[in-house]
Amino acid sequence: MTTSTAIETHGLEKTYGDLHVLRGVDLRVERGTIFALLGSNGAGKTTLVKILCTLLRADGGTATVDGRDVAAQPAEVRASISLTGQFAAVDEVLTGRENLVLVARLRHLEDPGSIADDLLARFALSDAGGRRVATYSGGMRRRLDIAMSLIGEPPVVFLDEPTTGLDPQARIEVWAMVRELAGRGTTVLLTTQYLDEAEQLADRIAILHEGRIIADGTLADLKQLLPPATVEYVEKQPSLEDIFLAITKDDR
Repeated sequence: MTTSTAIETHGLEKTYGDLHVLRGVDLRVERGTIFALLGSNGAGKTTLVKILCTLLRADGGTATVDGRDVAAQPAEVRASISLTGQFAAVDEVLTGRENLVLVARLRHLEDPGSIADDLLARFALSDAGGRRVATYSGGMRRRLDIAMSLIGEPPVVFLDEPTTGLDPQARIEVWAMVRELAGRGTTVLLTTQYLDEAEQLADRIAILHEGRIIADGTLADLKQLLPPATVEYVEKQPSLEDIFLAITKDDR
C-alpha cells in the first residue's frame, strides 16, 4: 500500500572499524517534496545515501524507500530510485542523445529514441544532443546526468551534492531542474554543503552532524532555534553572485 512517506529511517547505524559514521539516524521524507540533508565533510551524508540506495548495508536500524525495506528488498528499492552522485556519470565519447538512448535500452524501455528526445527537450539540450559530451560545459553535463537519472520515471531521486564545482549560472540551472522534478511529483533527497542551496530549494531541511540528526524541520522551524532578530535598517549591497549573474545574463 502506498503511504505518504517516501523515505524513512529508524536508528540507522554504520561503523568503519573504530569510526562511528552514523549514530542512530532517524529521518522521514514525505512524497513529492525536496528534502535537503546538510552537513560538513565527514558528517555521514554520502554514507547515509549509499545505505538508502542499497550500495552499503547498515550495521543497525531500519530504512525503507518507497515502502520497501532496503535490506530485505534491495532489488525493489533499486527499481524505485535513481542516484546522481557528486560527479556527472556520463560517457564523454558518446553524444548526449546516445547516452540517454543507452540508459533507456539498459532499462529495457520501449522506443528509447523518443525517450531521449523528450528528455533533451525537457532539459534544454536538444541543440547539443548530437554533440559528444566531451564538448559540454559543466552545467550541461550535470543536466544530462540528471536527465539520465530520470529515465524510467523513478518516484525517488537522490542527488548527492549535485552542484559541487559548478559555476553560479550552472548552479541556478540545476536548481531549476530540481524544482521541476518536485513539481512533477518526484521525491528528491538532496545532500549539500551549500546553505543557500538548501534555503532556495528545500521543503524540509535536516542537519547531520557527527553521525546524528541534530535539527530537522522547515526553514521557518529552524529559524525559530535562534533568538528573535533585531530590526536594523542597512543599505543592501549586491553580492558578487548578483553582479556576476546580472552582467552575464542571457537575454534569450
